[in-house]
Amino acid sequence: MVNIMTSAEPEALFSPQMKRVLYASVIGSIIEWYDFVIYGTAAAMVFNHLFFPAVDPAIGVILSLGTYAVGYFSRPLGGVIFGHFGDRFGRKAMLTLTLLIMGLGTFLIGCLPTYQQIGLWAPLLLVTLRFVQGLGIGGEWGGSVALAVEHAPKHRRGLIGSLIQLGYPLGVLLSTGAFALITLLPQESFLSWGWRIPFLVSIVLVFIGALIRLYVHESPIFQETQQAEPAPSIPFIDVLRHHKQTFFTAIGLKLSEIAWVVTITVFGVSYVTQHLGLPKTVILNGLICAAALELITIPLAGYLSDRFGRKPLFYAGCLFAIIAAFPLFMLFDTRDPTIIAITVAIAVSLGQGIMFGPEAAWMCELFPTHLRYTGASMGMQIGGALGGGVVPVAAAALLVWANGATWGVSIMLIVIACMTLVATWYARETSTTDL
Repeated sequence: MVNIMTSAEPEALFSPQMKRVLYASVIGSIIEWYDFVIYGTAAAMVFNHLFFPAVDPAIGVILSLGTYAVGYFSRPLGGVIFGHFGDRFGRKAMLTLTLLIMGLGTFLIGCLPTYQQIGLWAPLLLVTLRFVQGLGIGGEWGGSVALAVEHAPKHRRGLIGSLIQLGYPLGVLLSTGAFALITLLPQESFLSWGWRIPFLVSIVLVFIGALIRLYVHESPIFQETQQAEPAPSIPFIDVLRHHKQTFFTAIGLKLSEIAWVVTITVFGVSYVTQHLGLPKTVILNGLICAAALELITIPLAGYLSDRFGRKPLFYAGCLFAIIAAFPLFMLFDTRDPTIIAITVAIAVSLGQGIMFGPEAAWMCELFPTHLRYTGASMGMQIGGALGGGVVPVAAAALLVWANGATWGVSIMLIVIACMTLVATWYARETSTTDL
């Protein structure tokens, strides 16, 4: 085995500043995914009862998941806004602001009165806070990965980027673990106050993250670029004008992995608990197993992408999604808790994790430094909105349309995976290029 790390690289990789950048980026990523997963879980389990109680249960689920989608559709706007200032003035200041917006939005959702208490104002306020939460998250990811990847040694960008992506499984473990605990409460207590606890405790993570980010330095590559050339006046326009193909390719790269994971972690929760009538703990245990396995899968995929390139990992993930789209629901339909937990763990790791690992570095490498925050954010967030925001709602609607059959959902996942396969084919291989 050839060691591609030079003797000078370990010191750079594990320098105090690199560690601070990693800590700061990972804590932001944890908060990002903690916020989104607790919302998705609550949307499937709670919000249809507390915020949309006056409609048919199946339609209530669709409306509840629709509020989940709102957060995904506000993310691109957050990417444009914070990417604009991040590419013009620096990554660090924007990341502190996005952290506060994300955390406060989540905390306030935990304080909301229900439909029974204030009527239509309840779902309206829920949607508003979800929109604000999405704005912060939309600006968070692009800045975090840009800061980390720009600090990383050339031949370790995939690995460093994948470490930021560990915020996803860590956020899932925290949020799902919290919901697994509170589902032990009596149903009346769970619906009246228990569901609020995971939202309220997020403020602790925000405080820790903000404290760490005070000690992070600005990206050296960004500072060099800023001195060498004038900042773009409107980065988003420059991305569309000069990097249009790359922009649409980046969107396509995001589609399959996010569609696959939200189908399992959001729609799957509703399907297993309401359609199959199984206890909440069955699917939550599966999600915990999946997150634990991804703590290995994601950094391994990032490391392998440094050695063999970004494309092979994406090809493998798409092919798995195509092959497993029908067996996924067949295994769910066994109603066996052990089989469901194993299915979720393997499906998330191979359908999402092996693409999610190298994704951070690849998105950053596709765009030049002066447009990186905006370009990476927009590719990620628009792809996330299309694949992550629409898919759970579409899956719930397809289930109703097909009278409880899941074949329509499986076909949808296959089509989306084929779209990402095409984007992978057209994307540049960037693992060995200079930033």
